[in-house]
Amino acid sequence: MASQNVVASEAKSGIITVTVAVANPSAQKPPTAPGYISISRKKLLHNLEINGGHRINAWVDSMRASSPTHLKSVPSLSPEERNSWIIQHPSALDMFEQIIEASRGKQIVMFLDYDGTLSPIVDDPERAFMSSKMRRTVRKLAKCFPTAIVSGRCRDKVYNFVKLAELYYAGSHGMDIKGPTKGSSKYQKDNPSVVFQPASEFLPIIDEVYKELVDKTKSTPGAMVENNKFCLSVHFRCVDEKKWSELALQVRSVIKEYPKLRLTQGRKVLEIRPTIKWDKGKALEFLLESLGFGDCNNVFPVYIGDDRTDEDAFKMLRERGQGFGILVSKFPKETNASYSLQEPTQVMDFLRRLVDWKQMHPRM
Repeated sequence: MASQNVVASEAKSGIITVTVAVANPSAQKPPTAPGYISISRKKLLHNLEINGGHRINAWVDSMRASSPTHLKSVPSLSPEERNSWIIQHPSALDMFEQIIEASRGKQIVMFLDYDGTLSPIVDDPERAFMSSKMRRTVRKLAKCFPTAIVSGRCRDKVYNFVKLAELYYAGSHGMDIKGPTKGSSKYQKDNPSVVFQPASEFLPIIDEVYKELVDKTKSTPGAMVENNKFCLSVHFRCVDEKKWSELALQVRSVIKEYPKLRLTQGRKVLEIRPTIKWDKGKALEFLLESLGFGDCNNVFPVYIGDDRTDEDAFKMLRERGQGFGILVSKFPKETNASYSLQEPTQVMDFLRRLVDWKQMHPRM
């Protein structure tokens, strides 16, 4: 592995810059702060039009498709379609031996989403606790391979859930990255912690929009706005499905005044993020480069996640032609992942098998 020093310096503008000293000349520098997605205000307002019934209905239909509240909400598939999906995205547990064979001679690097992957999805996002068995498994995993948690949550909040100093953490969909505590990871050695925050200039806007959303959505029972530092989440898991269109209107009415923010959605959540070219896929690429694997053929990244935002990482791995993604889902859905697992308990089983294999073959 290449020896690197990654140091963050904070400019007066509030933007974090990263300088990297690379001992191995074949390793690339981590990407510089990303550019902005070019979105004209006219186009943004067109996309966030709140008076068009067809548009808001289409948005709510999309919310239902990505956030089924019961089995009837799940698109019905014929047995042939379901079997075809399983053939294209087989269980990572069933294909474990083939996965190990594909990784032979390469350094495995693990990337894990949190909610729905390491912890079950719960009604109250503040209580999305991982089990003690999962924590022990992830700790053992980090002793075997470089391991990162990549989440839409605030980095500090994810760390408080996981409580493992030896991991890399990428919060706010990868917009807030920090490496292990010094001396806690053998992969980090004596290098300073990786620190990267490409959206620091957006902090005042995020705080302002957070206050507006809290005020605007307080009339919708069950709605919860979460401040994830560099992005915001509006949870509607506890909102009556009949109120989803009302909530979508409320959120859009706020966001339309902020053309530098974009609105996306996930499982029972609306996400508000800066319009910069940065996502979980970019975070994955940054971390690989920080570890010395930016331009390397002997690395095997594995990303496990359950939500739409994880698709950026799955896609990045496909484009790199290295490693693979594992989708955590009980239902077939469109994905760039290569394999599937149904729930966090299966994720834990897969991670345990990886740990057992590494302990049996320490030199591989």
